[in-house]
Formats: sequence, C-alpha cells, structure tokens
Amino acid sequence: MRSPSLVIIGAAGRMGQALQAAAAAADLPVAALLDQGDDLSAGIPRGDVVIDFSFHTATAGIIDLAIENGKRLVIGTTGHGSTEKAELVNRAASTPTVWAGNYSVGVNLLYALTRRAARILGPDYAAEVTEMHHRFKKDAPSGTATRMLEIILEERKLSEEALRHGREGITGERIDDEVGIHSLRGGDVVGEHTAMFAGMGERLEITHRATDRAIFARGAIRAAQWLTSQPAGVYDMQHVLGLE
Repeated sequence: MRSPSLVIIGAAGRMGQALQAAAAAADLPVAALLDQGDDLSAGIPRGDVVIDFSFHTATAGIIDLAIENGKRLVIGTTGHGSTEKAELVNRAASTPTVWAGNYSVGVNLLYALTRRAARILGPDYAAEVTEMHHRFKKDAPSGTATRMLEIILEERKLSEEALRHGREGITGERIDDEVGIHSLRGGDVVGEHTAMFAGMGERLEITHRATDRAIFARGAIRAAQWLTSQPAGVYDMQHVLGLE
C-alpha cells in the first residue's frame, strides 16, 4: 500500500514542527505545509490526508475543503464549544476522519484503563482526577482530564453535577456520587494525568506523564496511516489502537 502524503495545517506551531519531524521519521511524504494566511484551497488538494493542529475557528472551512476534494482528515484542534463540535463532527462524517483531543498512545490506553477501573471498582472507590501542566496553559481542566471525567461519569451513570472542581472550606463528608477534579499549574510540565480510585484499605492510581510533545505527533501520524483503509466516518484514537 502506498504511503499517504500529508498536508499539515498549523505547520509553524510547536505541534506543526513536531508533526514534520514525526512524518520524516515514519518516511511519509509531506505535500504541503500550511499556516495562518496561506491559501488552504490551494494546499489541501495536494495531499491524501490533512492533519489539522491549527485554531478552532478554521476547522469548519478545513472540513468543507477536505470533503470537497475527497481528502481524509486528522483533527487535533481543540477549543470548540459542545454544540459547535457536534455540528462539525456530523459534517466530518462524510469523509474518513480521526478526531481526538489527545493523540498520545499512552494517554489513550489511560482512557481505556480508567474506564475499566471505574466499571470494576464501583462507587465504593472514590474517584478523583488530577492533572498538571506548564504555567503557560490557559485553560483548566485539560482536555485529557475532561475526557477522563467523562469516562468515569459514563461508567457510573452520573451527570456533570457530580463533579467537584477542587474543595475549599467546610465541604462536609465526601459522598459516593462525587468525582473530584484538581488542576495544578507550574514550571514546564508537558502533561501529567492521574485517575485515582480510593477505597477503604487500598488505593489504585493510574498515571500518565508526558515529557515530550513528540508523542502527540507520532500518534497523529499513526492515525493518518490507519485512515487510509477506513470508510467514511468519525473515529478517535481508541479506534486507531483497537481499544474500542
């Protein structure tokens, strides 16, 4: 099977640079490098798979151009509102698309292990999620932590009202139907996430630590290769890794 050629959008950013290095390591040709101000309508038709790590306001136009030109999509851009993202996902389903908030292979295994732990351990084991990132990160909790929380809520059949974002003052005893989330910021931490399940007499912690942004780029390249044999639809990294 011929290796897919890539169009990288957001090429000038840190992830764009990492994607170029990962593509070279995987011996995948890069047909176009695009960034803010470039003509996407001229660049997107040049490759087989479009990888977008740019800005959320550009996603709709990129999806439309990819569909129009029969291109496959790997989307790593974040920052979309829930309603907006649902609409974009429906639109992207017209072409083979992988859309994930985190392309790290290890993080996606973390998701699978968190789901399994939440299912097996049950409400007798208090669930708490902690995440730490560099001091320059602007949002909290991180997208990865948010997905971990979604998984725990799904498995325990709880609504978002069960979430506790940190604790302060006299909060009363912890109840079973509660899931804590705590965000730490400082230094140059690329990303650290832990799902903790604390029972009486024992505690299970599942932790992933990222030390190099290259892990996200390698996962995106793996997704691009996987897409070449997939039908139209929207997938995530759980599908790419066979964890679904």
